[in-house]
Amino acid sequence: MKKWLIPVIVIAVIVFGIYKWAVGFNNEAVVLQEDAKTTWSNVESAYQRRNDLIGNLVKTVQGAADFEKSTLTQVIEARAKATSTTINANNLTPEKMAQFQQAQAGLSGALSKLLLVVERYPDLKANKNFLELQSQLEGTENRINVARDRFNEGVNKYNKHIKVFPNSLLAGVFNFDEMDRYKSNPGSENAPDVNFDFNKKK
Repeated sequence: MKKWLIPVIVIAVIVFGIYKWAVGFNNEAVVLQEDAKTTWSNVESAYQRRNDLIGNLVKTVQGAADFEKSTLTQVIEARAKATSTTINANNLTPEKMAQFQQAQAGLSGALSKLLLVVERYPDLKANKNFLELQSQLEGTENRINVARDRFNEGVNKYNKHIKVFPNSLLAGVFNFDEMDRYKSNPGSENAPDVNFDFNKKK
């Protein structure tokens, strides 16, 4: 074998190794990034289910005579804002995440006020729709918490993949930026009180 072939072969092996590493990094980063985006879609889906249930709740309450219109209006407006505040999974910026969280927190607050007012309406407290909504809303709050946790887990896997050395050397080359986790507002780690057990003695 000619001597000049040896360094050529060595260089070719090194180049091929780097190519395989780069391809492997890129493909894994794409998969993890897309998985994280999918889990965000599940977060929005869970919140949308809650918005739909609250819409049904509002319709039930609207049928009550002399119910406080200002309280209903607050819920309706908060629900409209929460429903319209969505984020494209390809544009999960900290600012947009904060807007989304603020809108959902506003709806949770309005819902809590509505349920306090309902205490003064015996007919509403005995309404079968409320009993059904109790179970569905509580279940949906749990779904929301699970979906948010899974989103953060997905983001964590992706972020670790692109930040560990030597992968971090390629992250900038392939334009893989760190993704933001869902950061709850203070106190929002606890699900809103959506207990409709109005028959419980106080």
